[in-house]
Amino acid sequence: QQKGGELSEKDFNARVERGIVAFVEKQRREAQDRPNQLARNVPPPGKNDHVYGKASAPVTLIEYSDFECPYCKRFHDIAKQLADRSNGQINLVYRHFPLSFHNPGAEKEAEASECVAELGGNDAFWKFTDAIYARTRSNGKGFPVENLAPLAVELGLNQEAFRQCLDSGRMTARVRHDLETGAKAGVEGTPGNIM
Repeated sequence: QQKGGELSEKDFNARVERGIVAFVEKQRREAQDRPNQLARNVPPPGKNDHVYGKASAPVTLIEYSDFECPYCKRFHDIAKQLADRSNGQINLVYRHFPLSFHNPGAEKEAEASECVAELGGNDAFWKFTDAIYARTRSNGKGFPVENLAPLAVELGLNQEAFRQCLDSGRMTARVRHDLETGAKAGVEGTPGNIM
C-alpha cells in the first residue's frame, strides 16, 4: 500500500490476478463435480427397467441409448460382454434416449422395443435390441420403420398385437420418461452411461 491507503499498481494487479485464478479454479472444480451431482438425479433401477444380467448384481451400468446412434451400436455388444464376463457382479439397464436428429426412426424403434417387451417380456426386449443394433445402418434412417412389425414377427410375436401397440402411441410416454430422466441426470448425448 502506498501512503493514503491506496494500492500500488503492482499490488493491485497481483490481487486481481489471484482473484481471477481463484475464480477459474472454483469454476473448474464445480464443472468437474457437476456430473456427479447430476448423476444423483438418476432413478435407481425399477420394475419397468430392462435388465440384462443378474438382477441382484452389486453394480449396475445404466445406459441411456438411441437405437439409431452409431456409437450406441458399437457400445451395445461391449456393455453386454461386460455383464456376461462379470460373473454376476455387473448388470446392464437399458433406458431410451432417442436423439431428435435421429427421428423418426430412433423414437419409433424405442416405442417398438417397449411393445416387444410388453408382448414378449424382458428376453424379447433384448433380442429385439440385439437385432436392431445388428441391422441398422444408424443415423435416423438405418432401419426402416416399416420393418419393425416383420421383426416383431420374426421374434415370435403376434403382428396384429404389435401393430396395435405401436400405432396406439401408448409407449410414447414411457420413452419420453426415460429421455427426461436422462436429461435431468446430465445426459447430453448417447450412449450416456452411469454406474
